[in-house]
Amino acid sequence: MAGYALRRVATTIPVLFAILTLVFLMRPLVPGDPVAIMFFGRSSSPEVVANMRHQLGLDDPLPIQYVRYLGDVLRGDLGTSITTRQPVVQEIAERFPATLQLALGSLAVSCLVGLVAGILAAVYKDTAIDTAAMVFAMAGLSMPGFWFGLVMIYFFSVRLGWFSVIPDGSLKSLVLPALTLGLIASSVVARLVRSAMLEVLGQDFIRTARAKGLRERRVLLRHALGNAMIPVVTIIGLQFGGLLSGAFIIEAVFAWHGIGELAVDALGKRDFPLIQGIVLVIATSYVLVNLLVDLLYAVLDPRITYS
Repeated sequence: MAGYALRRVATTIPVLFAILTLVFLMRPLVPGDPVAIMFFGRSSSPEVVANMRHQLGLDDPLPIQYVRYLGDVLRGDLGTSITTRQPVVQEIAERFPATLQLALGSLAVSCLVGLVAGILAAVYKDTAIDTAAMVFAMAGLSMPGFWFGLVMIYFFSVRLGWFSVIPDGSLKSLVLPALTLGLIASSVVARLVRSAMLEVLGQDFIRTARAKGLRERRVLLRHALGNAMIPVVTIIGLQFGGLLSGAFIIEAVFAWHGIGELAVDALGKRDFPLIQGIVLVIATSYVLVNLLVDLLYAVLDPRITYS
């Protein structure tokens, strides 16, 4: 297990290095001059513009900029926002806790609802329960997130008055956006759990466990679900990585001040250092979540080895 973990971590390092390289190449490849945007609408002399380009290091050759960028990132310096003149790390750090809170809440809803619906659909295959669970899953996959979010706001905030439309940072304000994201994500989990459970329930070791007189709950939760969890963990990990990257539409609908909202604002203002920092954090989050998922494989199934 330890050797598998170390080798898996080692393979992540080149991926992170490639991400750093691609993120750096965003600035020279994306059209637009950051300095021109910075001075847009203000009268400034060519000397002032040239001096700002020199301060930002934009007049150096690309290889020198690349080496300097790698060194800055390794020191935890992602640059300075063009629009706010604040460190990018500070800008992201102020928004990331809100996104993490939303991601964890949505993931909890997704896992709870998806696992329950998928298990019930598999146990009661070809019954009304199975049909209802799969209709729910198809509806979740088909509904646009912004529409479902507006429906949730209308019923639970406007009509019933249970929740505030404007988030105030409390756990109560987290309920609606977490439910919206979580219920949509649970549709995928439910379908996958059903499929994996049906495959496992037909295996010989399940029949043996039942023949030994084990309680049905123990057979389902320990033997069947435990062996069906590997594909489920994969999709849950991918969903969590996506949620950490910022649910742009849902954050906009619920005015949730997270990474998604920050990214949309940065794109609109062509704030390249901030955009680079956000993309780097998002991509790194994906890689680290996938690493965690790979390590969980070995925990769920000790037969898994790295080769």
